Amino acid sequence: MSPNISLQRKFVSPEIVFGAGCRHSVGTCAANFGARKVLLVTDPGVQAAGWVDDVQAALERSGIEHCLFAQVSPNPRCEEVMLGAELYRSEGCNAIVAVGGGSPMDCAKGIGIVAAHGRHISEFEGVDMLRVPSPPIILIPTTAGTSADVSQFVIISNQQEQMKFSIVSKAAVPDVSLIDPETTLSMSPFLSACTGIDALVHAIEAFVSTGHGPLTDPHALEAMRLIGGNLIRMIANPGDIQLREQVMLGSMQAGLAFSNAILGAVHAMSHSLGGYLDLPHGLCNAVLVEHVVAFNYDAAPERFKIVAETLGIDTRGLTQRQVRERLVSHLIDFKRAVGFTESLSLHGVNLSDIPFLSQHAMRDPCILTNPRSSTQRDVEVVYAEAL
Repeated sequence: MSPNISLQRKFVSPEIVFGAGCRHSVGTCAANFGARKVLLVTDPGVQAAGWVDDVQAALERSGIEHCLFAQVSPNPRCEEVMLGAELYRSEGCNAIVAVGGGSPMDCAKGIGIVAAHGRHISEFEGVDMLRVPSPPIILIPTTAGTSADVSQFVIISNQQEQMKFSIVSKAAVPDVSLIDPETTLSMSPFLSACTGIDALVHAIEAFVSTGHGPLTDPHALEAMRLIGGNLIRMIANPGDIQLREQVMLGSMQAGLAFSNAILGAVHAMSHSLGGYLDLPHGLCNAVLVEHVVAFNYDAAPERFKIVAETLGIDTRGLTQRQVRERLVSHLIDFKRAVGFTESLSLHGVNLSDIPFLSQHAMRDPCILTNPRSSTQRDVEVVYAEAL
């Protein structure tokens, strides 16, 4: 009997090394790929925190040359990807290492794509557009949230059009991810809150996504448990490395879930917002999350009930409507507990911006796996609620 096609699922992941201090093994990893010269991608903030020095020292210990590319904005731009790819080529590099948050990691993935294909990065927007493997890529995340280091997503900002675009392909999964909780010690409380909520949204959206399955559900649920149970305490005790390990592990689990189950309307709307106003991605997600959960709830009530229970809400004896209300208020309380009280209007979003934002959100691949099918009008209403 032939297998049921609807139940077929694939799961992609890089080689993952997890644990305090694993950034120091980057030289050995690069040597295993036969790296002679590495393009090291980062940004000024990560450089100032000292993590780049550790990576440079590790590469030198392994006798591997490198050249540094640190011109990466908080939302990596097309022109930065193209500049990095030109430096990669002119310096004769044959591998890429990135150390930083989602921006340097996405920029590094973009550089690899351009180096392999020799075309402009904007030509690869969409799903499965990559035809040639990228050079070896090793990523070292310094935030516990974006999970660019384990995902098949690359998010690039096109400043000319005031929008972000997504590249989704298993060819964009990095070769090695060195997940070192020590590197998150330099995060500010606000960045910890933004990236932590981003990771929690990854887990929730992956669990209710129409692309979820038995390979992604355990990762999504474990991520919710780890982040829901540890993020508030981690922000209150920033020096506690055990709490950082738990949140970093949760972020990694969320990344494995969403990379394979894809996401939903929070991310489609967040990409549009971040591209338009050049705002931090985690902030955009945090502002939108409870509004999208309220909108989506009735399309997947059983799964949202499991989300509520996993986040510690007692749902016994409650109606569907009551569970929905409890979950939405739990998310609002959780955001406040990590110090997050932002709204869209605080960042200058007006009602007049909403049609433009909604149009771009409807073109984002993440909207395709949202549990409730959405029209542009639906998206406009949710943006308006988040003002």
